[in-house]
Amino acid sequence: MELTAWQKICHRILGRFLKKRARKDKDLSDDLVKGAVGVMPEVFVAQVIVTAISVFLICAAILAAFFAPEVGFIDYYESLEDASVAEECQIWEYWNQDLVDESLGRSPEYGMSYSCPYFSYLEFPPVLKVVLIAVLGVLIPYGSFQYFKGGATRMRKMRGVKLEKYLPYAASFTAAMSAANATPQKIFKSLALNGEIYGEISYDASMIYRDITLLGYDLITAMSMSVDRAASTWMTEFFQGMVGTLTSGGSLKIYFLNRAEHYMRENRTRLQDFLESLSMLAESYVVVAVAMPLFLIVMLVIMFWVSGKGAQMSEGVLYAVVMLVLPLIHVAFCGLVWLSSQEQKM
Repeated sequence: MELTAWQKICHRILGRFLKKRARKDKDLSDDLVKGAVGVMPEVFVAQVIVTAISVFLICAAILAAFFAPEVGFIDYYESLEDASVAEECQIWEYWNQDLVDESLGRSPEYGMSYSCPYFSYLEFPPVLKVVLIAVLGVLIPYGSFQYFKGGATRMRKMRGVKLEKYLPYAASFTAAMSAANATPQKIFKSLALNGEIYGEISYDASMIYRDITLLGYDLITAMSMSVDRAASTWMTEFFQGMVGTLTSGGSLKIYFLNRAEHYMRENRTRLQDFLESLSMLAESYVVVAVAMPLFLIVMLVIMFWVSGKGAQMSEGVLYAVVMLVLPLIHVAFCGLVWLSSQEQKM
């Protein structure tokens, strides 16, 4: 895999210094292999560090734009005159004309005298200063470093989920091919050529086919290597079972048929759980988003009509509930159904 321009820059900066330490990290190496991240460990670590430093420098530049003396946003904001005291100053000047010191000048924007005791400039809230320092100085740099650092682990987990989605159908395909007396090499070649159907499994199959045809490994060695590359426990069991069947002299045809039946049964169980969760969401939707709003609207209207000192219901609250809260309930349920469906998307 060819490195991107950013990866090349990061590797040139830190790759040489991180090479030994990065390659000693076995967990990182396993995550890169199982997540199909086509970079060396030192390239990945260098990219994480340089990217995190870049994010920190950007946050530092934003903080400097806020806190820089005289030219920063906070100093500019605090140099503005407070318009809320303009009326008080005008009243004070009207009743205390003898105390007005014109030599001090007047506000060009609001016309109030600088000698007014109520005159003041705007003050940037101290709480916001603390929040800016905490968010831009600590949370974002640290959070970005942790996010980039966990990229390989996330890729491994994502591949594992995708592999388990497609494995039942790929196992059925291998069973059908083996029933037609196809060799394992042809089976993996066919899987590798159908990536649009079998997803991430095609990548693992292509690696096995590459090891056999291009690198010259025998089938058992190639399968043993694929066990270490598998990002899912189901794939590990599938490949490990193939290795055991081949070494023990068993029939791959029977093994593929048994595995296909097993994974299809597991897939049906998973889909059944998904349908049950959708049915629960549907029942909740009927209660929360359909029935409850009807009773709520009737109750709010009655409270609005008969509200006294004990229970006040304003027209604005009624409009807010009807035009804001109720639509948000429907949007929330739509989001839950969409997220649940995305997990099962092929």
